[in-house]
Amino acid sequence: MKRMTFQNILLSALLLFSISNATADDEKLKPFVLASKGAGKVAEKSEQAKTALTAGGFTVVGDYSPYPDATILIVTNEELKKNAAASEHGGFGAIQRVSVTKVNDEVQVSYTNPVYMANVYRMKGDLSSVAAGLAAALGKVEEFGAQGMTASQARKYHYMMGMEYFDEPSILAEYASYEEAVQSVDAKLASNKNGVTKVYRVDVPGKNESVFGVAMKATKEVDNYMDDQFIMKEIDFRDVKSTAHLPYEILVSGNKVYALYARFRIAINFPDLSMMGKNSFMNIMKTPDAIRYVLRKTVQK
Repeated sequence: MKRMTFQNILLSALLLFSISNATADDEKLKPFVLASKGAGKVAEKSEQAKTALTAGGFTVVGDYSPYPDATILIVTNEELKKNAAASEHGGFGAIQRVSVTKVNDEVQVSYTNPVYMANVYRMKGDLSSVAAGLAAALGKVEEFGAQGMTASQARKYHYMMGMEYFDEPSILAEYASYEEAVQSVDAKLASNKNGVTKVYRVDVPGKNESVFGVAMKATKEVDNYMDDQFIMKEIDFRDVKSTAHLPYEILVSGNKVYALYARFRIAINFPDLSMMGKNSFMNIMKTPDAIRYVLRKTVQK
């Protein structure tokens, strides 16, 4: 048998490496993870989830009930904040969301998929250790919410031609400094009359960056196209609920205040939603502009 040259060995090794990388990259990632489903009450399941998350090293920084029989817990940990600090606009990925939703006679516990979110937010690390921590604390039945995208597809995702990418956020306001911006946003969320209220705030360590989660409810001053319950009624219609899509984020980074365009922020969690039809983006066509308008109105100087 002819001996393999060093060049042939190297080529074979590179081929095997590329095949293994292609296999890993071909893995389909989905936005959410179903942790469990079964009999119970939302309040009890929420308390059980809080206890398990805390025991698993997570900190619950806020909770939100957008409509009856649904509670969302927002969590972070050191790994999430460290990765956020290392990533451009990483504050968007500094938290994960856990939802407890009653659907007919069962309660579903689900959470955002950290690996999927790390890729759509173009973060430095893939947050696989955070995913393992959530699975250990809450369980993992299946990933859901879309047909799925590979990591490389997620990192360059936009819903369709002409719509925004992750690196094209909306600038809502600009202040003289980070300190002024973050203090002003915090105060405005506490006192505004636009139906936008604070759910949580997480400061990214070692970086002039803070992420706020906001609840949005229609008022006399603004129409219902920005309302969380209205939006979810139109798009979250499948049997396994994507309640952990909420709440929306505002990011203070440096002296600027940002939000992801709704055409991106909604689409990353509902990428398979059709453009036309009974349950489609057409039904919330006015939502992106309504969200941008009310957020700008809330945080502007």
